[in-house]
Amino acid sequence: MALLPCGVHFETYERDMAYIHTRSQWVSLILFLAVLMLLPHILSVRFIAMINMAAMICIAVVGLQITTGYAGLINLGQSAFMGMGAFVCGSLAVNFNLPFWITIPAGGLGGAILGAVFGIPALRIKGFYLAMTTIAAQVIFPLIIMHLPDNWFGGAIGLSIDPARLGGITFDSDTSLYYLIIITAILMVFFAFNLVRGRTGRAFVAIRDNDIAAEIMGVNLFFYKTLAFAIGAMYAGVAGGLWAYYLRFVGADQFTLYFSVWYMGMLIVGGLGNILGAILGVIFIRFLLELITFLAPLLVEYFPGVGGGIWFAGMNILLGGVIIVFLIYEPRGLYHRWRIGKTAFRIWPFPHM
Repeated sequence: MALLPCGVHFETYERDMAYIHTRSQWVSLILFLAVLMLLPHILSVRFIAMINMAAMICIAVVGLQITTGYAGLINLGQSAFMGMGAFVCGSLAVNFNLPFWITIPAGGLGGAILGAVFGIPALRIKGFYLAMTTIAAQVIFPLIIMHLPDNWFGGAIGLSIDPARLGGITFDSDTSLYYLIIITAILMVFFAFNLVRGRTGRAFVAIRDNDIAAEIMGVNLFFYKTLAFAIGAMYAGVAGGLWAYYLRFVGADQFTLYFSVWYMGMLIVGGLGNILGAILGVIFIRFLLELITFLAPLLVEYFPGVGGGIWFAGMNILLGGVIIVFLIYEPRGLYHRWRIGKTAFRIWPFPHM
């Protein structure tokens, strides 16, 4: 349990359950949100593009945290669910000329339906076998997309999408899309924080810890396991809808098993079983990725005999090594280190509680 600042005591259940307890914490939150809104006027377009990509991935990984971190259901098909959301969003935008505030939620619904379908086997299987089932979703998804009529999802060619518009505002640049992506990410994270603290979240945790005991206590395993997959895939679908408007093109080859594995790696690095852990994992891995992308051309310049492909291939080796290190030395992830640091700061200068 996190320590409270000196003099702060819970007087009601609502205060006990609140995330923010003091006026200084409210001020810090408001300042943080204000800085987020001002970033496009401070940072260059390159950094804004990096934040946009990280925010979209963050939505998908938070959904994966709900399915895997809270409900304990291994999901290696999150990229496929993200692709389903992107294609549903793109199809509605292209074929029916619907606005983004309809197509993006519809993409989330499309991802949720696909996730629920592949989550049904979770009632009977778990662990390695459930992972194989979700991998099957990842393999089947592009085949379905490419063999459906071209006027549905574009077939093998894909879909080209016009920019999102809201009145006289056109989201056709990294700066304008930043506000759409960041506001959506904030809303989705806020919903996730509240979801896992309620009845549904407690049911997910009970299933994760011991599904047999949870069933004896009255938890409907079929309903909640399917719901966990549906909610996690819904997050991926919303991220896919934002992805469609960001790139303005959707193709089946954009959503592969490679990305599903990296989303799981981000959870491991950040820490399973906490929404903040998912966010920290995304930030850390994306920072490493951008750092490697920046350093690789310099290494090619200084070591031309080695070859550029070696340095860029080393990116996956390094990131994979980071995941292995976390699994061995810090299996609870960055969130655990964050809690230790926060507690140490609150009791400073005393070394013990």
